[in-house]
Amino acid sequence: MDKRNAKRTIPVCQPFLDGDELSYVTEALNTGWISSSGEYVTAFEEKFAEYCAVRYGVAVCNGTVAIHLALVAVGIGPGDEVIIPDFTMIATAVAVIYTGAKPVFVDADASTWNIDISKIEAAITSRTKAIMPVSLFGNPCDMDHIHTIARQHGLKVIEDAAESHGAEYKGKKVGSLADVTAFSFFANKILTTGEGGMVVTDNKELADRCRYFKNLCFPLSGPRNYIHEDVGFNYRISNLHAAIGLAQVEKADAYRAMRIRNAAFYRECLKDMPEINFSKDMADSLNVHWMNAITIDPGKSGRGRDLLMEHLKSQGVETRLLFVGMHHQPCLRKAGCDCQGDYPVTDYLTANGLYLPSGSNLSEADIQYVCEKIREVVRA
Repeated sequence: MDKRNAKRTIPVCQPFLDGDELSYVTEALNTGWISSSGEYVTAFEEKFAEYCAVRYGVAVCNGTVAIHLALVAVGIGPGDEVIIPDFTMIATAVAVIYTGAKPVFVDADASTWNIDISKIEAAITSRTKAIMPVSLFGNPCDMDHIHTIARQHGLKVIEDAAESHGAEYKGKKVGSLADVTAFSFFANKILTTGEGGMVVTDNKELADRCRYFKNLCFPLSGPRNYIHEDVGFNYRISNLHAAIGLAQVEKADAYRAMRIRNAAFYRECLKDMPEINFSKDMADSLNVHWMNAITIDPGKSGRGRDLLMEHLKSQGVETRLLFVGMHHQPCLRKAGCDCQGDYPVTDYLTANGLYLPSGSNLSEADIQYVCEKIREVVRA
């Protein structure tokens, strides 16, 4: 096949592995330490906790169970309520369901697309035990205001930072801003292990509870007598995945810089198009732009989101829809969640938004090509 005539393809978010991943995984294989025991698990936990500026990291097999484990660690259980954003990935909500508690939804902020801080207090009831903000697409939430509300009502703050490795709020890393924080290392994340997650905290008691529950509630010290006092979970990460994770964390600042650079170039290329909107960053935060999400303003463009996605696909550019609001999820309605009410900002984002290609190693030529193809539709 003549490569000059091959169709150009730009993935929506390709993993970027250019460190010591192969070397570390090979060493783990050669030593035979391939399951959840091994030096790379401990090294990965310590290195990522250090990166987040906290004392403890507990590595697990994916981001959803990291959220579940964080909830369990702070004591969330049946009859409790946890406030979450309506505009988020389904994992945020189902992790609450796993505990027997109920998620309570709050609409998105029209500017940042994160949880609308001004609507949190109205969602608090006598059953509320925690607030779980999501630093959406790498954009940190207004954590000072969230903590103020939490203190006034005696609530825990659990952050879902699945998408926000390296993000900062007022000079502090995401991961150090809540009682406990959950991360994902899925293949499309800024840092990846293929599948994996981490719970981080400065609280030793919470870290110990996470370690206890993630490993079927085996005692943390002493001999294994195979007597289990509590019902635990098998949420362990393998030494092989942790080996990849360690190599990724060693280059975390470089990968973060790549995402920030790419986002800036997208905004520069599209700055003269009022039909295209990005979320806004707070002045005192560092958005790491896990995904470059946009909305197409239907009032300013005669061509909608779906037509744009079809055109981009025909030109070899992969995109993805944005999240559908939690209040539209049949599984949550079946689980007894209150899915009534209006969530206009979430509905707008769902109807008009999409992800553009966002991998760390995108070239400026790739981004320029994507933006040219956007113009062909939006300005047609």
